[in-house]
Amino acid sequence: MLLADSQLTANEVLRVFHHDEPYLFLGAAFTTIGVMSIAFCAVRRRFDPLLVWLAIFAHLYGQRLWLNAGLLRLTVPPSAFFDRLTAIVNFLVPIPALWFFHSAGFLGRVGRSITIGLTCVFSALVLATAAIGVREIFFDANNLAVILLILLMFIMLMRRRVDRDFAILRVGLFVFGILAIYDNVWGRYKLEPYGFAILLAALGYVAARRTLKRDEELGEIQRELALARTIQQSLLPGEFPESPAFRVAARYVPMNSVAGDFYDFLVTGRSHACILIADVSGHGVPAALIASMVKMAAIAQRAEAAHPGRLLTGMNRALCGNTQGQYVTAACVYLDAGSRELRYAAAGHPAMLLLRRGQVLEVAENGLLLAAVEDVAYSQRTVALEPGDRLLLYTDGLVESRNQAGELFGEQSLQEALVQSRDLAPAQAADSIIDAVKRRMRSQEDDLTLLICDCAPI
Repeated sequence: MLLADSQLTANEVLRVFHHDEPYLFLGAAFTTIGVMSIAFCAVRRRFDPLLVWLAIFAHLYGQRLWLNAGLLRLTVPPSAFFDRLTAIVNFLVPIPALWFFHSAGFLGRVGRSITIGLTCVFSALVLATAAIGVREIFFDANNLAVILLILLMFIMLMRRRVDRDFAILRVGLFVFGILAIYDNVWGRYKLEPYGFAILLAALGYVAARRTLKRDEELGEIQRELALARTIQQSLLPGEFPESPAFRVAARYVPMNSVAGDFYDFLVTGRSHACILIADVSGHGVPAALIASMVKMAAIAQRAEAAHPGRLLTGMNRALCGNTQGQYVTAACVYLDAGSRELRYAAAGHPAMLLLRRGQVLEVAENGLLLAAVEDVAYSQRTVALEPGDRLLLYTDGLVESRNQAGELFGEQSLQEALVQSRDLAPAQAADSIIDAVKRRMRSQEDDLTLLICDCAPI
């Protein structure tokens, strides 16, 4: 008798296994696809919403097939927990599908509203099942929502223009939709998983194609940014020519590939020099484009280099109305070794620092930002030069950098770094100051630019 019962049990298990075999295989395949998609995102170290939602969708659907398999129910004792878990997974499956279609742009202008609304419906079913248990009405509501979603997708895809992605997705969704509606309405044969395999192949194709396309576009953008960086670097002057009167060093550390900081040597000579530094509001490509306009405006005013106030006035007239609402701070200093004096003017820019006999003095003569108001006349200040004077021009990225505690580097720290580097040559001093700023900053949030000029009047 025991042998007969044992044989009957073995036959029953074998019969259930043969019935569930294709679904167990499909469940394992779908789960593997989900894991591989997530692993692919991890290897690329880049969040791709299409691959992520596809991975979650495939994984949940695969788990649902396993949880609904008769073979598992023969091995797991009946329990309310297992029934709730099976129902919850069943209600979770449509959510990543919704977000995949939304991320791919297949739901049109109202896609986000539809996605959030239906996500709330399926989430409510999950929470209700977890709180009060399995109810037949929950499955009826889920089936109705799934059918409405499939019909909505049919309508959306039929109304959209046809391209390769839509054509392939249309076929996959049509097959899956017909079989899913059949299973949800009649359910005589379990055909939906086969339709899901076809849909998953279509979704995988769309996700892979769009991911590759995005990678190509990103690569093209990176190449264009590299070219833009090369062009912008060409706008900056080379080394300051050797001069018996002046030694100048510049350091330029952009936050992004391209930046809005700018400097130029408008005049270089044995006894005269004119140095300009500017900072465009914002970052990236827009700021870099405005910086190129600043260079052109400065070159056009080079004849006024001996009078920094007039030079900034002319630059302001040229820039007003042409910067798309972005503004520019700038400072200009003209050095005359013969008369042993400097002339300085600025437009909303941090004050120039003068290191003299170990003491730091601020040289300030500020007007309005450039490109803000057209009819502005900038004044200038004249300061006597002494042998051994060191000048520091910089952009606000240095003093506004923050450490881990959120504290600004500040003007006082910059002055201390300038004093500590007083015995170094200009190039080494510039490196020392930049290093001091970088050591304290938590991350670079702005462009860093400075110029150091040592004066030895003849």
